[in-house]
Amino acid sequence: MNPFQYVTAHTSDEAVSLIGQNGRYLGGGIDLLGEMKDYIVSPDVLVDVKGLSDLTKIHSEYEGTLQMSPAWPESKKSPPALLYIGSLVTITELAENADIKTKLPGLSEAATEVGSPQIRNVASLAGNLLQHSRCWYYRQPDIACLKRSGDTCYAQEGENKYHSLFTGCKCITPFTSNLGVMLAALDGMVYVQKGPKSFAHLSIPELYSEAWKNPAAHTSLKTSDFLCLILVNLNRARSAYRQMSEKSEFDWALVSCAAAGNVADGKITDARIALGAVAPVPYMVKEAHHFLEGKSLTDENASKAADIILKDAKPLAHNGYKIPLAHTLIRRTLLALNT
Repeated sequence: MNPFQYVTAHTSDEAVSLIGQNGRYLGGGIDLLGEMKDYIVSPDVLVDVKGLSDLTKIHSEYEGTLQMSPAWPESKKSPPALLYIGSLVTITELAENADIKTKLPGLSEAATEVGSPQIRNVASLAGNLLQHSRCWYYRQPDIACLKRSGDTCYAQEGENKYHSLFTGCKCITPFTSNLGVMLAALDGMVYVQKGPKSFAHLSIPELYSEAWKNPAAHTSLKTSDFLCLILVNLNRARSAYRQMSEKSEFDWALVSCAAAGNVADGKITDARIALGAVAPVPYMVKEAHHFLEGKSLTDENASKAADIILKDAKPLAHNGYKIPLAHTLIRRTLLALNT
């Protein structure tokens, strides 16, 4: 690990002022410290943000100290109710919080699948959303792959068992954030501080869109951007999350699926479905959402929605198994909205 400075921020304005050109924010540090030990990243300064206590809370109405209002942006249709989740809320709190369990059960389910209990007690929501690629070629410090300023995605012709079925660029690293997949299905939005008194709203698809087209990107944020809050609208009463892993505990998803919507008299409206671990972003297909609108939530209709979502899949030498696995998970997750 290379030498670095360590500073503590007491406000979000102070955090973005201290970060510099090659700094990193330190929350739980689960992913960041691992990359530093492997010399994948070498920041000049770590800005400890764990002391920003207003970002460790879950609010029905925002009660923190950010300088500009984190209200739902006027450019978006305002939902009837919001939940404000601080970026430093731990995964354990997301899994166990009573409001989350009642209003956003799928988010609680997704949080429960993250890591081990020890990791969930330390890891933050922002850390899970902004984690870097788990591709073994990217994580190997002696390989300069396409995502690390090289000119080759070694997974394309190499070991690609865990890699993407869909991508907009040559990099086929898969998206692995459980919470990002669920928040995509819930139409979540992030509130980002880009500088002193400078803030921006990004939808979950916007947060990751750069990774679809740029092999070097993990998200659309600059390293100096500070993710402060996650805003989740509550206009979808039903939500569910399912994943399949090789091990039953403490393992990355081979494929994950999140679904949300409203169900009345067995018919679904406002459906959203997102897949994880099959693309470099949470993978969503609007055509499937339109297909499901107003339809009975039956196994047949869920299966047709899965067909629509997976029709453009391009399996590689070792990951073709993900297609039937994703198909099954889509059906199961959609049908879980009936309960």
